[in-house]
Amino acid sequence: MSLKSNILDNKQQFLALLGLVCVVIVLSFLSEYFFTANNLLNIGKQASINLIIGLGMTIVIISGGIDLSVGSLLALTISIMAVLNVVHDVDIVLAGFVAVTATLAAGAINGIIIQYGKVPAFITTLGMMGIARGVVLLISRGNPSMSFPEEFLWIADGSILWIPVPIFLAALAAILTAFLLKYTRLGREIYAIGGNEEAARLSGINIAYVRIAAYTICGLSCALGGVIFAARVGAAPPSSGMGYELNAIAAVIIGGTSLSGGQGKVSGTVIGALLMAVIANGLNIIEVDPYWQSIVIGSIIVIAVMVSNMRK
Repeated sequence: MSLKSNILDNKQQFLALLGLVCVVIVLSFLSEYFFTANNLLNIGKQASINLIIGLGMTIVIISGGIDLSVGSLLALTISIMAVLNVVHDVDIVLAGFVAVTATLAAGAINGIIIQYGKVPAFITTLGMMGIARGVVLLISRGNPSMSFPEEFLWIADGSILWIPVPIFLAALAAILTAFLLKYTRLGREIYAIGGNEEAARLSGINIAYVRIAAYTICGLSCALGGVIFAARVGAAPPSSGMGYELNAIAAVIIGGTSLSGGQGKVSGTVIGALLMAVIANGLNIIEVDPYWQSIVIGSIIVIAVMVSNMRK
């Protein structure tokens, strides 16, 4: 494939990459602290959580759905882990396994309700967002003071092959997701049901299995993001994950994944997550009011969708 045709086929990803480069250049001139090794590593750590959640969101959106419960599922993982470990003195590894399993199950429930209950994904996941957040407040009693043991914090502060653990896990998750979508039968079926569900059904694809698998994987990504978040914060605030659904959707849409399903790439989501992290970090460094960040993120989503629709 020639360079020109490659650019045309991945136009929005290239536009997002160009935007990322431009933002980095501008912020480098605005602040001497931006383009430093420590700050770039910090950006990578900040992007890791949103990227991991965004990978699950990418799979769901490619399949023709959406998941508004990702932030609450992240908080659910953290709260279950904290209550088991801090309140009931369960080993942190076992507590983490139970928390991840519970969140994965919540993702699967989303898929089951959407498929068999015939409830639109928007409504199903909106309801799960409220349920999961309610469970978080119920089991934690709104107590933000539960802290994790020192050895658990290695996930945020340690390194693997000289790479910070959050960045290593995010990169590994991106590679596995890209492999899943490009080289496995399930990945091809996810694209198929997102592109044309009726044609996929007539082709013999098990729609129920694929849809439930997509939401289960999204639940797993929320759980992994929750573990990293908990290690970075070192505690279990009940407000964890608020607004993360907006950030995840923004990263996915900026990267060129179509909201109508059937189209999208992991590389685009990686670029989108990095762009979101760079913007947030840059606004903090140049001391812009943090409330402006939500305005910027919301504007980016609208512009990205407009560009995507105009491109079509």
